[in-house]
Parts: sequence; structure tokens; C-alpha cells
Amino acid sequence: MSIVNKPAFRISVGLVVAAVLVAAARRKKHAPLAVAPYVDLNKYVGEWYEIARLPASFEKDCYATKARYTLQADGSVKVENSCHKGGVEGKVKQTTGKAMVVDPVTNAKLKVQFFWPFSGDYWILEVGPDYEYAVVGEPSREYLWILSRQPVLDKVVLNSLLQRAKAKGFDTSQLIFTRH
Repeated sequence: MSIVNKPAFRISVGLVVAAVLVAAARRKKHAPLAVAPYVDLNKYVGEWYEIARLPASFEKDCYATKARYTLQADGSVKVENSCHKGGVEGKVKQTTGKAMVVDPVTNAKLKVQFFWPFSGDYWILEVGPDYEYAVVGEPSREYLWILSRQPVLDKVVLNSLLQRAKAKGFDTSQLIFTRH
């Protein structure tokens, strides 16, 4: 009896095929994700408070999350993220990375890297007229951040941002609202 005819082999192949089909079915197809028409990086750099985020393992149990962006001479952006673990008075956790613009026409699509050789999409979906808020996400809609220059964002503005994020395919029902 050849290996192909063995029941255990056929069952194994069937399970692998089933697993691949389930994984493919789970992958959601999204429309292309629109980004801000143009981001002036000189206005974008500085300190941002995280207002809300979709759950991410690297931000588990984070409170009072902030990001500081600094434009570098080579055109990259230094990224310094910090949060308090366990509560707003908890121990500070900091990470530093680097972001590179990958779409120089808009400056809205960046690749951010905290650990070489891994990088991820950091797409600026919109910014306020005075760069008072920003919405950041990526094409799979797995990650989303709403940022503000202040630790609190006006509720009318926030609700409007939430509606637009939902319309773009983000699951806003899963958002975690950051305590500062």
C-alpha cells in the first residue's frame, strides 16, 4: 500500500487543506485604504497622546500612552513610544524606533521599524487642519490609533473620527480608550 493510500496520510492532507481554506476565509478583503492627501512632517512631528487604539499585543496593559516623533537629518523620523504598565501611575515602558516615508507624494505612508529586520505599515489616514489630531492605521485594518496633541479629544471630533474609521472598515467596537 502506497503512502498516498494510507488513511492517516489522506486525513492529514485533508486537515491541512481545511486549515488553509479556513485561514483564507478569515482573511477579509478590504477596499484600498485612503490616506491623508498630504502630511507636512514638520507639523506632524512632536508629542502625541493616544486617545484610542485597536488591541495590540505590544500595547497590552498600557496606560497614558504617548508618542514623540522627531524628524532626522536623513529624512527619517525617530519614533519614541511610552506608556505606563498596569495603570496611569505604573512603571514607564519605552520603545524607540525609526520610520521611513515610503510615499513621498503624500508623506502619509511610512514603514516603522522597532526591531530589525521587521517593519510595519504606519499610514496617516487623516490629520486635523492644525495637526491637533491624527488617525493612523494600516491596510489590513488590524491596527488603528487615534492621536491628539492633548490627552483629551473633543467628543464631537472623536465621534466623527470614529464614524469615518468605521466606514473605512476598522472594527471600532474593539477600540480601547486610553486613560491618561
